[in-house]
Amino acid sequence: MAHPQLGGPDLTAAGALAAWLEHLAHERRLSPRTLEAYGHIGRQYLAFLERHRGEAQRLPDLGTVTAAELRAHLAERRSGDHPLNARSLSQTLSAIRTFHVFLDRRCDTPAPQLALVRGPRVKATLPRPVSADQARGLLAETGLDPDVEPWEALRDTAVLSLLYGCGLRISEALSLTRADAPLPETLRITGKGGKTRLVPVLPVVRSAVDAALAAQPFPLSPPDALFRARRGGALSARHVQATVQRLRGRLGLPASATPHALRHSFATHLLGAGADLRSIQELLGHASLSTTQKYTAVDAAHLLGAYAAAHPRA
Repeated sequence: MAHPQLGGPDLTAAGALAAWLEHLAHERRLSPRTLEAYGHIGRQYLAFLERHRGEAQRLPDLGTVTAAELRAHLAERRSGDHPLNARSLSQTLSAIRTFHVFLDRRCDTPAPQLALVRGPRVKATLPRPVSADQARGLLAETGLDPDVEPWEALRDTAVLSLLYGCGLRISEALSLTRADAPLPETLRITGKGGKTRLVPVLPVVRSAVDAALAAQPFPLSPPDALFRARRGGALSARHVQATVQRLRGRLGLPASATPHALRHSFATHLLGAGADLRSIQELLGHASLSTTQKYTAVDAAHLLGAYAAAHPRA
């Protein structure tokens, strides 16, 4: 579908950035967190160009960015008080390229030299799931936490059950509202990029959410967030992360035992039980099968580890 051309020679670089973020929010439907990250990268990039060139930048100026200038910006981001690692630097370059693709297609302002810039080599990392026993331990430990009220323990159990039992991201679990409970047998989840998927809900997960809802002390209307913090506000992702950090310390689990590791465990344990990759891709809401294929390497590593530990000739 053709899009109308935006801007003109008088459009400021900041205005072009705002148009790009508007496009990402309303046409690409990226999450607020991703938009915030892209906005931060874009603002730092434009600030560098203004310092480097000694004047405010307009749309036509962005088409004259050279490979040397972009490399100088990346070098600056790699140093200083808060240097970026290779993965973050690669993400920064990807965001800047996406910005310039938008300028080319929607503002008729290509920057051909940027194709000459290569990103840093990023070592591929595998997901780091927790074992089934460790996942069960985290869920059980929430009810034994002396630092929280009983209704908070039930709430935390429900949230972690959604991560491990349904493979939800933290943001997806915390986006559930009072209108979603009691949970149906199949839950419709809107994930990254506005992609919608259907996720089966295990009876044990449904029971955990029902128990949390019955115990929580706040009156909730249908659009209110289902999970509430101690003072009644919507529960934050940071709280869930802090809870798991506290629990793993008590259980002696490694730092890799995070809330997102429970989502990884959901995938690897399904794969180990015989589920096919396409089904797992749909359940996780991955746009690309290649993302899901990482779990095959994790499962293979687990099998090799078990072999090395058990075989007498290993």
